[in-house]
Amino acid sequence: MELSEVRQQLDSIDSQLLELFVQRMELVDIVADIKSKDTSKPLYDPARERDILRNIREKAGDVHGDSAFQLFRSILELSRARQAARLIPATNVAARVAAMCANEHSVFPQTGRIAVSGVEGCHAGAAADRLFPKGDIIFVNGFPAVVQAVKANLCKFGILPVENSVHGAIRQVYDLLREPDITIVRSVRHLIRHVLLTQPQTELSDIKTIYTHEQAAGQCSRFLSELTGVDVIPCTSTAHAAQRAAEAHDKSVAAIAGEVCAKLYGLTAYEGNIQNESNNETRFLCITKGAESYAGADRLSILVNCANSPGALYQMIAKISALGINMVKLESIPIPGTNFAYRFYIDLECNLHQEGILGLLCELEHSCDSFTLLGNYTELNG
Repeated sequence: MELSEVRQQLDSIDSQLLELFVQRMELVDIVADIKSKDTSKPLYDPARERDILRNIREKAGDVHGDSAFQLFRSILELSRARQAARLIPATNVAARVAAMCANEHSVFPQTGRIAVSGVEGCHAGAAADRLFPKGDIIFVNGFPAVVQAVKANLCKFGILPVENSVHGAIRQVYDLLREPDITIVRSVRHLIRHVLLTQPQTELSDIKTIYTHEQAAGQCSRFLSELTGVDVIPCTSTAHAAQRAAEAHDKSVAAIAGEVCAKLYGLTAYEGNIQNESNNETRFLCITKGAESYAGADRLSILVNCANSPGALYQMIAKISALGINMVKLESIPIPGTNFAYRFYIDLECNLHQEGILGLLCELEHSCDSFTLLGNYTELNG
């Protein structure tokens, strides 16, 4: 048999498969309609799916059993996603999505009162300036204070760093995002350039103490490792570190912070660009109180706890993949008070108005031990 003849037969089989697949999905719609009238019938019947897949594997035989299993598992995931899109139950996430869509604004504001952890000159303040060119920044002490300022209506927005491209996630912030009625409405990537700040006319050998934020210390670990006899003291922000170094009026005390802090606090930029990597970026989230969103959102963030069982994480990811949604971030986060139990922070490229998204979120809420929709928003780069 010639290759062209084999390809012709393959094309014919593909056409038959496609026709049968369309017929199957049409029957799935009928099943969804039946379930919508009889709420006692669950969307997901794991026992039935296991029976189907077991029979498929057996009928396909040893040679093709595994491949057939994978194919039909994908078909079942697509079928369940289709049903979920048609069956929108009255769940917590459905109510939250409805509220976010009802409070969708056409233009992101340029002004407002914004809570930022740190003092004048901190990187979070620079991120706030990028998001709100006419904003009124209120500096507070610590990330929890940012969230509390927003929850108490002292500030309309809050800025929280969530991850750094070199040093990784800031896990304390992930826990804070689970606070009720807090929503992410924007994010921004801010390029970080760390500088060693000293008193005027200081030599490197004079320095015995360096103040900085623990993330900045990690990002400048190579530079710090070359110093001897120097204590690194953590501060709540790099700007706070610069402030403390300036107040010491001591050549033995320095800080690692942004160059803008040199002018603000009367210090000298002794050595610049001391971070390990040149592409050192921190991602900041902008939060607000209540269910809100802004037009053009293309990133959706959720926090989920999977069941502690084989394949639970795969099944969750398969539901997302079945809709053709790109997962841009998956971060495992230890759950406080547990041993080796984790929740997952997930970023998806999608918009709440897309077909099937609401059904997917409802299905995830139903199938996961816990589920939190954090927000649907736009991220600014560069």
